[in-house]
Amino acid sequence: QVQLVESGGGSVQAGGSLRLSCAASGYTFINYCMGWFRQAPGKEREWVSSIRTTGITSYPDSVKGRFTVSKDNAKNTLYLQMNNLKPEDTAMYYCAATPWWVGCRETATEYNYWGQGTQVTVSS
Repeated sequence: QVQLVESGGGSVQAGGSLRLSCAASGYTFINYCMGWFRQAPGKEREWVSSIRTTGITSYPDSVKGRFTVSKDNAKNTLYLQMNNLKPEDTAMYYCAATPWWVGCRETATEYNYWGQGTQVTVSS
């Protein structure tokens, strides 16, 4: 069955860095757009980044220039490098997958598969 397993979360001070990983299995990784989302308590799930099958990446303005999404197709693994972290980045971070023909947008409902999440906490 399909599994997405995130890791790499933790607690850091503002200005610090973390690298999240998402190990995928049970489907053809290279045929899927991959995304990162986050959700803070009491807030809606927010799109953080996406990477197309071609490797083209997208980010919202809130993380652009600080976060970098990448993937290793040989390892079926998605990454999110987060630099210059801010307290407002504190949230549960999820990776998600959707078939390439659906598109690779920022809408969470378009993603079929989700991981269980990894917590990121940034203190000031």
